[in-house]
Amino acid sequence: MSLGAFGGGFAWFVNQTLRAPEPPPFRQTDAIAVLTGGRERVETGLRLLAAGHARRMVISGVHRDARLADLARAAGLDPAPLAGRITVGRAAATTRGNAAEIAAWVRAQPEGTVRSLRVVTAGYHMPRALLELRRALPGVELVPHPVTPPALRGVSAAARLRTWSLLLGEYAKFLLAGAGLSRFAVARDGGDGAAAGEARPGPRAGAPREAGGR
Repeated sequence: MSLGAFGGGFAWFVNQTLRAPEPPPFRQTDAIAVLTGGRERVETGLRLLAAGHARRMVISGVHRDARLADLARAAGLDPAPLAGRITVGRAAATTRGNAAEIAAWVRAQPEGTVRSLRVVTAGYHMPRALLELRRALPGVELVPHPVTPPALRGVSAAARLRTWSLLLGEYAKFLLAGAGLSRFAVARDGGDGAAAGEARPGPRAGAPREAGGR
């Protein structure tokens, strides 16, 4: 790939991840899939479920010590009404693993009941997440619901070196995934390329932390 093509692709990627419009707030889907690894991802998914935007939800890549009750309380929700509608997946350690875990969950549901899936993850992570999920679930409609991490909010984010480091790193991972090389990704504890002190929801789930590009 030439330098010009790389630069042009990166400009497209930044536009897609940082300037994407918010999804329609009342679009119903059959289910919600949350890819952990970032602040407000799980909370956003839980609030969407509680508001009736889907009947069920899977959370992929949850820390082995995190409890659903703690995650719900961190979102300001009563866990009891949601417990029977949520599946917590703990096996995934990469984005490709997230896609496999979510696809296995979809196929385990009664046939034909999950035809559309709202995907909740960070905006900068969304292109790679959708790429992997389309491969794993070619017959399912994917509705992106990007979450903007606190570190990327505001005009000052563009002036921070770590913002561009995070985006360049994620763009490189996106290119590798597009080339079919994501199977070589190294499993991580707390984030696929964790950045800016971010980590996936861990033992202290009452105060979930943010994770990098996963």
